[in-house]
Amino acid sequence: MSTAMTHTEQKKTGSEVTRAERTRSGRAYLPDVDIVEMPDKLLLVADVPGCRGEDIDVSFENGTLTINGRVDARQPEDTVYLWREYGLGDFHRSFEISEAIDASRITAECRAGVLTLHLPKAESARPRKITVRAP
Repeated sequence: MSTAMTHTEQKKTGSEVTRAERTRSGRAYLPDVDIVEMPDKLLLVADVPGCRGEDIDVSFENGTLTINGRVDARQPEDTVYLWREYGLGDFHRSFEISEAIDASRITAECRAGVLTLHLPKAESARPRKITVRAP
């Protein structure tokens, strides 16, 4: 799993960066994320081991993409571990997306602990080829 967050999500207010306070107690993790730009969309791939699709909330509002996921305990609470490295807690990550995204066409899928988001660019933000005519 990714490193546990020691601070919560950063929010930009004006020109300064401040930390937002989380309202849930417990450990929170920053999932590892790759974002790839393609001509017609952004593709975001996030590692969320142990998360099921129904345990993940994705929102896109005012240019901010937010991912929240919850992983439940895999063993009963009274389990005595010989060794334990797998932590439990929420996944949380937010991004300010500078591209113009068509929010109504965003799709998401989660398979084998990997969340994939397809963020289609708005038609106005897509690159287009301009034909140059010679007289």
